[in-house]
Amino acid sequence: MNRRTAFKNLIITSGGLITLPLWMQSCGISDKNTHNSSFSSDDQALLAAITDTIIPTVNGMGAVAMGVDKYLQKLLDDCYEKPAQDNFKKQLQALDAASKKTYKNSFASCTQQQCKAALLAFSTSKIKEEKDFFDLMKSETIHGFNTSQKVLVDFLDYKVAPGHYYGCVNVNA
Repeated sequence: MNRRTAFKNLIITSGGLITLPLWMQSCGISDKNTHNSSFSSDDQALLAAITDTIIPTVNGMGAVAMGVDKYLQKLLDDCYEKPAQDNFKKQLQALDAASKKTYKNSFASCTQQQCKAALLAFSTSKIKEEKDFFDLMKSETIHGFNTSQKVLVDFLDYKVAPGHYYGCVNVNA
């Protein structure tokens, strides 16, 4: 390979790397944690209350503190089909309606014990959609919490590359 071709390839690569952030912005891709959710503000508050009921905040660590409610919004918007999303939102409203009927208060305004009781009623419901909703909320809340960066690094002592490589080690045989 001659020097002129190598120099030309180096200039083209450098120019591409310099303009890459501008291309990313024009495509709408950014490194910010923004997500235009399809959930209404009431649904978002309800989702946060449910995740906080499943894993309450203790010593600064809880589902809401780790952003699990935002994770669930993005998960449902991006990974589930429209009928599943609509059913999920319908069950959110059903849970809120059940709380209003039983406790004369919306789910987000209920006490922790009332929220637990309302969720447990959904977990033992004879209606398949309500039970599936509870199972999905519980499993994805736990998954979102356990895979959050703060929990993995600070609490579970997760290391990306565990162990250490020792190149030349004397072996006594």
